[in-house]
Amino acid sequence: MTSTETKKEEFRKYLEKAGVIDQLTRVLVGLYEEPEKPNNAVEFIKSCLGAPSDTDVEKLKQENEELKGKVGDLEKKVEELQQELENERANN
Repeated sequence: MTSTETKKEEFRKYLEKAGVIDQLTRVLVGLYEEPEKPNNAVEFIKSCLGAPSDTDVEKLKQENEELKGKVGDLEKKVEELQQELENERANN
């Protein structure tokens, strides 16, 4: 075999060993067996493989921003309480 053919065969073996070929086969068979073919086959494949949809990503970004705000508020509250505690210790 030539070097290119050897590399291709090694890569095919790697994909097979990693389970990629089986997974892709299952997804493609699932797409084939769909009674109503989806308009966007790539999105169908992505969803079968567990990729987040665009709406999931946007929702997660929004939730992340909200949580960052809460963390900031809580950090500020901790600082205030630490300052109060230091003031009480200084007064006693």
